[in-house]
Amino acid sequence: MTRPTEIIVVPHTHWDREWYEPFQRFRLRLVALLDDVFDRMAHDPRQRFTLDGQLAAVDDYLEVRPERREQVVELVRAGRLSVGPWQILLDEFLCSGENIVRNLERGLARSADLGGAMPVGYLPDMFGHIAQMPQILAGAGLAHACVFRGVPERVHQHAFAWQAPDGTTVRTQYLPGGYGNAAGLMEDAAQVTRRAGDLADRLAGWRPAGDDTPVLAMYGTDHAAPAPDAPDLLATADLDGTRLRLGTLAEYFATQPATVDGLPVVRGELRSHARANILPGVISVRAHLKQAMNRAERRVERYAEPLAALTHDGSVQRFLDMAWTRLIDASCHDSVTGCGCDETAEQVAARLAEADQLGRAVCDLVGARLSAAVPRDGHLLFNPTPAARTALVRLDVEVPADGGVALADAAGRSVAAQVLDRSRTVLADDVVPAADLPAVLTRVHGRELYGQEVTAWSVSPGDATLTFQVARHGDPAFDVADVHLALAAVQADRWRVRILAAPRATVAALVDVPPLGHAAVRPAPLPATATPASDAVTVAGRGLDNGLLRVDVAEDGTLALSTPDGVTVDGVGRIVDGGDVGDSYNYAPPAADELVDKPRAVRTVVRHDGPLVAVLDVVREYRWPVAADVDAGSRAVDREPITVTTRVELRRGEPFVRLRVEFDNRCDDHRVRLHLPLPSPADTSYAEGQFAVVARGLTAEGGGGEVPLPTFPANGFVAAGGPDGALAVLLTQPTEYELTDSGRELAVTVLRSIGMLSRNRHALRDEPAGPQLPTPEAQCRGVRSVALAVLPYRGTWHEAGVLAAAEAYRHELLAFPGTADPGATLPAPAVGLSVDGAGVALTSVRDRAGRTEVRLVAQTPADTTAVLGGATVRGAWRADLLGRAGEPLAVDGDGLVRLPLRAWEIATVQLDRS
Repeated sequence: MTRPTEIIVVPHTHWDREWYEPFQRFRLRLVALLDDVFDRMAHDPRQRFTLDGQLAAVDDYLEVRPERREQVVELVRAGRLSVGPWQILLDEFLCSGENIVRNLERGLARSADLGGAMPVGYLPDMFGHIAQMPQILAGAGLAHACVFRGVPERVHQHAFAWQAPDGTTVRTQYLPGGYGNAAGLMEDAAQVTRRAGDLADRLAGWRPAGDDTPVLAMYGTDHAAPAPDAPDLLATADLDGTRLRLGTLAEYFATQPATVDGLPVVRGELRSHARANILPGVISVRAHLKQAMNRAERRVERYAEPLAALTHDGSVQRFLDMAWTRLIDASCHDSVTGCGCDETAEQVAARLAEADQLGRAVCDLVGARLSAAVPRDGHLLFNPTPAARTALVRLDVEVPADGGVALADAAGRSVAAQVLDRSRTVLADDVVPAADLPAVLTRVHGRELYGQEVTAWSVSPGDATLTFQVARHGDPAFDVADVHLALAAVQADRWRVRILAAPRATVAALVDVPPLGHAAVRPAPLPATATPASDAVTVAGRGLDNGLLRVDVAEDGTLALSTPDGVTVDGVGRIVDGGDVGDSYNYAPPAADELVDKPRAVRTVVRHDGPLVAVLDVVREYRWPVAADVDAGSRAVDREPITVTTRVELRRGEPFVRLRVEFDNRCDDHRVRLHLPLPSPADTSYAEGQFAVVARGLTAEGGGGEVPLPTFPANGFVAAGGPDGALAVLLTQPTEYELTDSGRELAVTVLRSIGMLSRNRHALRDEPAGPQLPTPEAQCRGVRSVALAVLPYRGTWHEAGVLAAAEAYRHELLAFPGTADPGATLPAPAVGLSVDGAGVALTSVRDRAGRTEVRLVAQTPADTTAVLGGATVRGAWRADLLGRAGEPLAVDGDGLVRLPLRAWEIATVQLDRS
């Protein structure tokens, strides 16, 4: 082993935007640090600085110091300051793939405004890395990655070829010792030479034979600035044959070849514990943040943006931009992870709520324009998926005088409907003194009364009764002055005042809707005869059946599932509560843990009994320990009664059962998991994540300072099983899971309740992951719930329709009430955009400079072909991940575009639909 001839020392700071202190308090420190760094750089041209690979730090600084912008631009253009390429350093597993792309897209664009981005996918502190990151980086024109956590033990040199599932490979720099492997180099001027020699010897061990390129030393750490006299200190270091010089990270990578020839290949995700902690407990801590993130992402990605793009409505673009700003900010690796202080979690939750609100605002605005052609007793229904669907939707409709509820579509065909609930018709029935009538009438605002509009009114002199009839849409001729005149003509001491609402009902309707298009329905006369559907959902005792799946509730409250092709499984949905004396980064059971999995009492309540949807509640009562004691290593003796309600829902035409688990958490320091036995044991699980489905085994590689628990993240679904059948758990949020009992059960974490940001002494981790600060809000007290669905199937996940089922489960139809005159006819169904192809998933539909841009992923282990269609497709082009148009694609006479895709390829297509 020989020392390198040159070491490039990169001064930098790793800037956690918000963490153990909230954002604005950290920003005060950021401004002070960068003021100092930029002052030094102005006076010493030898100074270099790398600003952590994220533009957020630059933007946060310039918002306070706008007068420094030109200096920043000059430094970037001169190559002395490296910025970008990310907008923010994200957690890759806790946001959508599309969020990752938009983050990189925005960071590169903002970096270009400031003089240019560092051409490196710098990922210094993420808690592991997704499988498709090499393809994402390459798709944005980046040939290099730079990582620390998650690298497997078999990597023994500083560079390796990181390969995405589709085969795309990027040259990847491993940071042995982390992003601060040279942090102490210049703490003591008298020790620089010795420490530089030690550093050179350590790094030499990561150089393969014959590698004479410079070695990378990362001089920096969290929230710290380099020594002011760093250039002078390095100049005094006396190392025989080794030169040390300051440089940016971009300058270092300029010395590295872009080729991956001869490098060891590492395929897929990087989640090894071998060389560093990957802190997997962040996947399940503060689960409400993960729910909020996924809810807001779906609202923006799959509803708001497609609605705006497909209707060519550019007026809402600024709302969408603001929503993406908040989603990207929330994806930070110390934000949505929930491993910060309580104030940070509150700020993240507020950002996500705003993103969701902005998405809903866009949906409401565009949807209202579309539904303006629908009569006001009808509804327009939007399908956010790229395939035609017959799907259930809940609608609020006015009930005819005969009390029956029926619906029809634009062609006059009957639409199956089931009444779920009827609203109150008597909103008020009071007796008031005559002197109070003027005050009563002030409740009428124009024609609005109690949130509805007056359709008619009457005064009955005989019994001194004033009656208002209200509905969603009132009589434009109504004038409250007429009511005053009528009342003045009647002498009475007391008046009975009634407010009667038109009868309305919440109905479930089974509606046909075109791909990414819309259809309309409205109430219709009841048909003279109705033939029960052969695939109706039925309830018998504690069992539900829709012909595709039978669900029976056992005595202990768990579920037995069976399919017509013979897949059966019992015990689904067992609740297991255990202690957790870990922290926001890592789970840890007490030394003497106590698991509670048997309810003290069980009852079932039928809520709806078909024929379109059947719902029953399984109510289980437990007594959970109130807390756990780290020092004692056990759970508390005291118990808290806890009621867990599992809502079981089976819909017509769906091969899966929907579950919603809810309880009021009144305990601390514990973990709650939902256990699902598998029809046959499995040694591999398949989890959908960011643009890929990843296979994982029963163990995890360890060695880096934490016990390698085989708990893993999943976003869209997780599936496992064997020759006798399998289960897929369909998800609406990033979720932690584990194959337990030697692959016989799948355990999904519902709640981790913990009270410390980090613990100095942790049973499953060697060193602290952060400061030991109390986080009482991370105990997550109050009502907690998780929604998921369970799909039994036979065969492989990619041949059994798991991907399509997960897509349908996550994306309900969106309903908009009509506003046109009641005499208007229903508009005909309209196709927005169709996407077909085995294993082809749609992740984005957006407007790009007048073209409709579509992102597709071949989520299949086999090559496939995507077929895009739409009545108005006139031209098509491939584009890169940043939206730069490339080769034109053929559009056939039917307006179809056929796009061959290799397995796991991410493809971007732009369509002319003008």
